[in-house]
Amino acid sequence: MSTKAGGVLFRMGYYFYSNTRLGYYYHKRNIEKAKALFSNGHSITTPHVCNGLQIVPIALIEDNYSYLIVDEESKTAVVVDPSDASVVQAVIETEGVNLKAILTTHKHWDHSGGNSELKSKYPDLLVYGSNVDHVPGLTNNLNDGEKFSVGCLEFTARFTPGHTIGHTVYILDASRYQSPGHVFTGDLLFMAGTGRMFESSAMEMLQSLDKVCELADDTFIWPGHEYAKSNLTFVQHIEPNNDKVKEKLDWVIEQRKERKMTIPSTLKEEKEYNPFLRTHTESILEIVGLKIDDECKDKEAIRAKALQELRSRKDKYCYKL
Repeated sequence: MSTKAGGVLFRMGYYFYSNTRLGYYYHKRNIEKAKALFSNGHSITTPHVCNGLQIVPIALIEDNYSYLIVDEESKTAVVVDPSDASVVQAVIETEGVNLKAILTTHKHWDHSGGNSELKSKYPDLLVYGSNVDHVPGLTNNLNDGEKFSVGCLEFTARFTPGHTIGHTVYILDASRYQSPGHVFTGDLLFMAGTGRMFESSAMEMLQSLDKVCELADDTFIWPGHEYAKSNLTFVQHIEPNNDKVKEKLDWVIEQRKERKMTIPSTLKEEKEYNPFLRTHTESILEIVGLKIDDECKDKEAIRAKALQELRSRKDKYCYKL
């Protein structure tokens, strides 16, 4: 099959997955296959607890994460990207919380597939997201920078196109809990990686990543997938002399031997070993054969080109694995 023909088939498959009920049925089949493969989930997860705030990672499908965010005093809870409603519901019942809202990062079924079912269980449930992405069950369309509260839980939505045209990340202001902030990044930002650019340009993805980089360095990063091992293996391949990468990869390998989760990281860490956040650095630009000097008139265009090249190399490297 020619590369061109393969590209056409990929785009057709992506369209049907993202925009039709066929994609939903495919998603449901993947849920059943994953449950047969991982009877107790793909990872052993540990709640993050801090002065009345609890974040409960939920391992779903083969490598997805959903998150239950709980104000422990009021038992008010929101859930991020509940792709499998039955598993999420079981966690809600175990924790004994009152689910008030869903925060959806983007439309892909492995992030939004449980929205409608949970909405049917909780008729007053609010579903936040972007109508640009046609999020299932959406009740509250968000704009870039919009702040909103669910009980005592205070969030800011940032519009981050790249993976999809309406991708949105959610920043939790945890200052009332004497904690650094938390950002739930969906498929924009992973440990040592970033998502594929399905529906937007490399420039748009770059601008979205830069929005996250504006946050405080101690912000906790909660991604949509358990991709740490494959991402760091790729980064070590292109940056064999980066000690931060080696140190983190060694830790991740030990974690995954026991199926322990590798999340969260912090923004400070990501800036040290995530090449997709370092397209402004000489070392990353040299790897992809580019350069930014004082006479460069469009530095952002060069950074976007570097981001595109890194993502292309990552795609090919993963295929070889």
